[in-house]
Amino acid sequence: MRSKKSVILIGGTGFVGRKIAALLVAKGYSVVLPTRSLTSVKPLLVLPSLKPVQMDVHDESQLKKLITQESSCVAVINLVGVLHDSPSTPYGKNFSKNHVELPRKVIAAMRQSPIRRLLHMSALGADSHGPSMYQRSKGDGEQLVKSSDLDWTIFRPSVIFGKDDNFINLFAKLLKLTPVMPLAGYSAKFQPVSVRDVAQVFVNALENPKTIHQSYDLCGPKVYRLCELVRFAGEMIGKQRLLIPLPNLLGYLQAFFIEKMPGPTLMSRDNVSSMLVDNILPTNSPNAIREVFGIEPEPLESLL
Repeated sequence: MRSKKSVILIGGTGFVGRKIAALLVAKGYSVVLPTRSLTSVKPLLVLPSLKPVQMDVHDESQLKKLITQESSCVAVINLVGVLHDSPSTPYGKNFSKNHVELPRKVIAAMRQSPIRRLLHMSALGADSHGPSMYQRSKGDGEQLVKSSDLDWTIFRPSVIFGKDDNFINLFAKLLKLTPVMPLAGYSAKFQPVSVRDVAQVFVNALENPKTIHQSYDLCGPKVYRLCELVRFAGEMIGKQRLLIPLPNLLGYLQAFFIEKMPGPTLMSRDNVSSMLVDNILPTNSPNAIREVFGIEPEPLESLL
């Protein structure tokens, strides 16, 4: 019996990865999913062609073994990304490890294997000279992919929304805590894109040779100011709050204190720096989701 074609899905236990894994299995692929903890894979074990591999993708020897020994593998998808790091120049160790060094290791391992196809998740606004560590590290990761001799495609989404997202739901949580919300980046612009659309674009691109050596900005159908997105989050949970715009200096000060709070980081100074650049499609740029992949972008209001 002929074995199924497989795809190595790095970062596959995350918000976007779970959607991509399900779509790949539905298309007849076997999904090889490296993970440090098999517990994180449990929600995906219902997928019939999922192959979890317990390992550390940051360990170069383990990664090389995974990529070079998967004989039926036709592509590697790298979705790994983090949102926060300690301040440093040009970026901190966490951003370097996940956004720069990991792509470097993936590329090196693929060069020693027959696998040529690489689909890489970057971010809208990625720029090696951008104002935030996040943007600079994502930009450097992109440059590594572009300078490789692989059959790469890069995707650069704006903020991604969906039932379990870390953006709209973050503000929904914050709105529950206080009747008044001072808001850094009050008028910063975003063009949120649906996790459904992002996942579908990855899968559609996988077998489309026209997408090789192309970078795609992925955005939804509408531009919002941050304050409008926060009000939308309030509408979702039935709690409208007074929003107070903060100038950048006070925004950095607010983020500094939030960074020091116990528990997961909700907002960082680097997030404030990222909002200095609008997170929207460049002027006169086509929406790749619609124009290239033939998908009508899902509106944010679908969450209501």
